[in-house]
Amino acid sequence: MTAGDSEGLPKLGLLLIGMGPGRLGAMTIEARDAAKSADFRRYEAYTALWPDNELEALENNIGPIEKVMRPEVEDPSELLNLAKENLVALLIVGDPLQATTHVDLQLQAIEAGIECRVFHGISITTLVTGSIGLSNYRFGRQTTITYPYGGWVATSPLEVIAVNLHQNQHTLALLDLDPTGAGTGQQVPMQPIDAVKSLELMAQKLNSDYSEMETETALDSMKMEAYTSFLNGKLNEKMVVLCADMGTDEEKVTYTTIGNLSDIAGGRLNCLIFPAITSDVEEKALLRWK
Repeated sequence: MTAGDSEGLPKLGLLLIGMGPGRLGAMTIEARDAAKSADFRRYEAYTALWPDNELEALENNIGPIEKVMRPEVEDPSELLNLAKENLVALLIVGDPLQATTHVDLQLQAIEAGIECRVFHGISITTLVTGSIGLSNYRFGRQTTITYPYGGWVATSPLEVIAVNLHQNQHTLALLDLDPTGAGTGQQVPMQPIDAVKSLELMAQKLNSDYSEMETETALDSMKMEAYTSFLNGKLNEKMVVLCADMGTDEEKVTYTTIGNLSDIAGGRLNCLIFPAITSDVEEKALLRWK
């Protein structure tokens, strides 16, 4: 009995279905078949989005889809109750288990005695590294560049980037989707100019705060060295790769400096790669995008 065989699907339960990066053609056949077999289809629309025309094409292929946001997924009582008496598909952009929110949902379903099947999809974390030509083995911790919510500036994304660079590791930084941070709708995908502003605010705050951080362990000392090295350089001169709408027909890659990002138009969804020291092959690959 295979996960993608509609005859082998449970009559009741929850299907976590990866939609892939942003077009119907990149969604696996078994994922589409499973979604089509469900009694109810929900589209999780707060961690990432598909283009409207592709979502419409998907609906025409598998049937009606209802959008759900962060509250319905993080407090999934309604979703799980529905899955106790029906076969419910939760459609998730990329891969369904890349976010801990969805892993938690899977665990809650299992604890409630609800059968939960997973249909994996192409994720930005696997798609973007090879697409631009950097070795996947050389990436450090991933992060998200956030909007400054109500004047509050998080420095943790910049700290991750600084530590990765200090350890000669590349960084994938997703760009925020929701300026409110609530995950209830009204998404405004972050554009390159917004990312530059956020990075500048993070650098200013980290520069004023990091000297007061404790250095009780070797790890603390290493982080301090990483922050010092990063902040001593000119932010605007640091190289970065802008990746827009990856995996779609509108895919665009640009290798530039942070200072030049403000003058570059992004796409529907964007992310940034901060390269560490590149090998000869990696550098040659990146130069294609200049």
